[in-house]
Amino acid sequence: MARVLITGSSDGLGLMAGRLLVGQGHSVTLHARDTRRADDTRAALPDADDVLVADLLSLDGIRSLAGQANAAGPFDAVIHNAGIGYREPRRIETVDGLSHLFTVNVLAPYLLTALVAPPHRLVYLSSGMAHGGDAGLSDPQWTNRRWNGSQAYSDSKLFDILLAFGVARRWPRVLSNSVEPGWVPTKMGGRGAPDDLDLAPVTQAWLAVGDEEAATVTGRHFYHGQQRSVPREAHDPAVQDGFLAYCAELTGVEIVDAR
Repeated sequence: MARVLITGSSDGLGLMAGRLLVGQGHSVTLHARDTRRADDTRAALPDADDVLVADLLSLDGIRSLAGQANAAGPFDAVIHNAGIGYREPRRIETVDGLSHLFTVNVLAPYLLTALVAPPHRLVYLSSGMAHGGDAGLSDPQWTNRRWNGSQAYSDSKLFDILLAFGVARRWPRVLSNSVEPGWVPTKMGGRGAPDDLDLAPVTQAWLAVGDEEAATVTGRHFYHGQQRSVPREAHDPAVQDGFLAYCAELTGVEIVDAR
């Protein structure tokens, strides 16, 4: 039995992955943004160990979740599932003066990775839209550009791959991978999404607990159980390190090299 933490798991793919893992006999801790959602989550999956409550729209909220996770852990795996979608009509600034989409999609998994006791496995939810992302760091907060929600989302999902691959390099004892679940009909994906919803949570759950050789790799990107190619810059250590340094500057917390 593995102990697994899933962020952003009050509904959608996070809750589906939790339900799948509980059904396999694993111990699952979920996460919700507020107490109302937490109550709904407990009702939806009463066999979950716990539901942690924290709003990831602020650095303090992310730190709060890290503290709760360390108190509830240690965990064998963490699935970084929380995210904001690509339909945001405007840039919203957080209390920290940062893009809300970048904060939830990128800084939350970064800071949680840095602050939560390292598990054996890390799984980061990316997207097929990462293939159209820009890994440049000239304006990740969209303060100088006209807002484009689709591009901002694509960039954030490419950054999540950089995070997974950068952590894989720095923490060789941890299996760190990224996943694109497919364009599926969730609240984020929309009703017309063409991919298979039943398959969407399977790969991240498998990477979190699977003992097959194919699941015990690191620094890879997956789609429906198969490794998938990513933009070339995602494999560049200099690009990874530049991104990690940028996140460390924003948060004041570094992911320390454990090689």
